Amino acid sequence: MSPIFDCRDEEQLLAGMRRARQAIGRGELIVIPTDTVYGVAADAFSPAAVQRLLDAKGRGRNQPPPVLVSGPATLSALAESVPEPVERLVEAFWPGGLTIVLPAQRSLTWDLGETQGTVAVRMPDSRVALELLEETGPLAVSSANLTGKDAAIAASDALDMLGDKVAVYLDTGLSRDGIASTIVDATSLVSRGEDSPKPAVRILREGAITREQLEDVLGDLLEPAEQPGDVDPDDAPDGTA
Repeated sequence: MSPIFDCRDEEQLLAGMRRARQAIGRGELIVIPTDTVYGVAADAFSPAAVQRLLDAKGRGRNQPPPVLVSGPATLSALAESVPEPVERLVEAFWPGGLTIVLPAQRSLTWDLGETQGTVAVRMPDSRVALELLEETGPLAVSSANLTGKDAAIAASDALDMLGDKVAVYLDTGLSRDGIASTIVDATSLVSRGEDSPKPAVRILREGAITREQLEDVLGDLLEPAEQPGDVDPDDAPDGTA
């Protein structure tokens, strides 16, 4: 059985972080706590590891995982550009429960799935996750559950669903929020020429950050809500930490 390390205990934290780093280096999967829900993580720059993550969850390449980063500087390295309104979002909600979709740097040599040239990025508000990200670099992370099941809010929930598909489980108790991140599409803010759509930030999934909070930062740049929801359920990202 894959080990669970209780990271509330300093000795187990040190051992668990070491084992987690080693597992990522071998292209294996780990489960980590975040401020929203538990996530299953893989080396974002290892196509085999990312495919292992998708297979473990029962997801297809049409549902690429987002990427967790240790800070805003890494967003600038992964995204083609970071428009000023996105900088405002980052200042207001990072670290925290907001995932931002932007056009990806074209020079990146990775394969997260069928991303259509974009990358979804979040900086989690979790000591354990951030310390790990500082050492491993960006990780592809999706909620630690089987597709169609509730997101794990405890490491034991993730273990029950993912078992030995994951090499190491890092446990910090129940998730602080227990609500998955809000996902916004800010790709239209990056100019693509005269025929580009009117710049607007679109909510793909409401979660930890509310529409009202986003409106306070973005004003008219936030696309109005559609009825009965923001997006066709078939288009909404599933299982994002």
